[in-house]
Amino acid sequence: MVDLSSLNANQLQSVNWTDGPLLVLAGPGSGKTRVLTYRIARIIEETAGKHFRILGLTFTNKAAAEMRNRIESLVPNAGERILLTTFHSFSVNLLRQHGHHIGLRPDFTILSQTIDRESVLDDAIVKARREDPEITYRSAQLLPLVTRLLDNCVRADDASEVLHGNNISDAQTLGTVYRNYRRLMIENNQLDFGGLIAEALGLLEQKPAVRKLINRIYSHICVDEFQDTNLAQYRILCNIVDQFTRNLFVVADDDQIIYQWNGADPERLYALQRDFNMSVLQLPENYRCPPKVVEVANKLIKHNVSHNSGKAALVANKESVDSDVIRVESFDSFDEEANWVASDIASQRMHSRRNCVVLARTRKLLGVVLQALETNGVPAYLAMRKDEFVSNPMIWLHSMLRLANARQDREQLRRICKSFFELAGINLLVADIISDAAAEEGDYLRAWQRTATRREQLDPHTRQFLVESVPKLADKLDFWTFITDSFAWFERLPEIGPESGANQSEYADEKATWQDLANEVIGEFGREQVTLNVFLQGLDLRSKTSIPSKDAVPCFTIHASKGMEFDHVYLVGLVEDQLPSWSAVKKGDSSHEIQEERRNCFVAITRAQENLTLTYSRKVFGWSKAPSRFLKEMQLVT
Repeated sequence: MVDLSSLNANQLQSVNWTDGPLLVLAGPGSGKTRVLTYRIARIIEETAGKHFRILGLTFTNKAAAEMRNRIESLVPNAGERILLTTFHSFSVNLLRQHGHHIGLRPDFTILSQTIDRESVLDDAIVKARREDPEITYRSAQLLPLVTRLLDNCVRADDASEVLHGNNISDAQTLGTVYRNYRRLMIENNQLDFGGLIAEALGLLEQKPAVRKLINRIYSHICVDEFQDTNLAQYRILCNIVDQFTRNLFVVADDDQIIYQWNGADPERLYALQRDFNMSVLQLPENYRCPPKVVEVANKLIKHNVSHNSGKAALVANKESVDSDVIRVESFDSFDEEANWVASDIASQRMHSRRNCVVLARTRKLLGVVLQALETNGVPAYLAMRKDEFVSNPMIWLHSMLRLANARQDREQLRRICKSFFELAGINLLVADIISDAAAEEGDYLRAWQRTATRREQLDPHTRQFLVESVPKLADKLDFWTFITDSFAWFERLPEIGPESGANQSEYADEKATWQDLANEVIGEFGREQVTLNVFLQGLDLRSKTSIPSKDAVPCFTIHASKGMEFDHVYLVGLVEDQLPSWSAVKKGDSSHEIQEERRNCFVAITRAQENLTLTYSRKVFGWSKAPSRFLKEMQLVT
């Protein structure tokens, strides 16, 4: 049996919750992932022999994979009865199975690049211009509006009316462009991230049979980090929860809502409690931070006028082993501040250095710290999402798979030709290949292979690879063997991309990243269930950021650090107009924006497991600054 003896009373009550809706308000470091994991494991163990599944929704694929591994370690073979995934991945699975109702084929492509979305939007504008030749909008202007409409669940046919109701000028034209954009995506068998959620929501709302099927399969639904949901994601949730049993288990923290710019809203927690008549349990115990950090965190968050007065304050459950838990340092300039932080990290032993993190409100601040760390001989990196591979071998491989999945994708053909030239020195023209394909079956992949193998300049290894391995992909869709053969070909090239510049130095890292991502996709579905389009969609949903060196110090924006924990936290740039931001300060002391900035600071300081260093300067980028009000609210400066 699953051993629950290590859980505290509040955790145990949450894990043993039976049926019906429950909201668990879980503060930072309170063991919320542990609670979710043990609850799912307990239900599976106690219902052995039954066929319903449990759906767990998280906000990162990494979190889903880690939770899946934990559950399977507690209950062997539990993977057959759980789906742990993100809202976007769930939407992809739904559309892959039922998208034919809206004209979408299962092998649809996910557009993760702005340039690809703008290309579709350009076509939508051209189409609208046929009705109104005076339209002068450019795709770059309208893409943010399109994204907002998608995130706010605006149906294609309702856009003009919604825009008009919000006093947006030229509402009719903009609504037409938005409608064209949505329709072109479906016609092209493509979706962007916002479209994944929007089309899945439309499918659930317009096809009751699909909704009832999902309700029947997933009798229990669990959601982690609910406070980060936007409106579209919340409406997805409302549709997939069975309205009769309402077995919805939600973990959230209203003090960690820091994504209002991305659609999160403090009011959504109240809507959840109202719509589902949720019972509420609290997990105030903090097992991560030293007592002094918990103390200042409580002082800080109570200044938010919207702070839930009925919510219990954090309770420290960890003994401090360091007398110097919180340090506050001030400087004349931010350059001095960054140099001090860098030298302080450099002075630490390697074991401690590996467990440091530098946090800031903006990447601009972190850029200065990165340079200072480099000057002090400390390897460091800025954590950023990367949606595409950049080394030529990986560009070529990824594009070949994409072209195998969509045989007339001109953009993938262009990328294949360009990267093949960098790898093999053979210049193949896109126009020639398209002409060759038109004369045959219209298949760009087979036409590319025919054109390439005609070149006398091919080295023997490359020719053999093209003749023997490409047909495995083109004719049999044996993409696993093709991937293996491709990596073997890369290794036999005399030198990978000798003319292609510095990005080739990333090949080894990107190869390792590819293999990690492939294992994640296999872990989610099982290797036998991973078809080519499932594999590609899984890759497109995941960041291509390489795993950094274990000796490198991470430099994260506060948003990027959410959900993480570190022994030694350095929070820099604690001045007015930085944290809180200038735009929040302009909105006023009681504004929603200032309250979110305060939650940003709360999130940052509660990443600390051993000690916390807070720094500020009298001048930042040449401008005089006052210490952040948050330092005063924490009673760390006068």
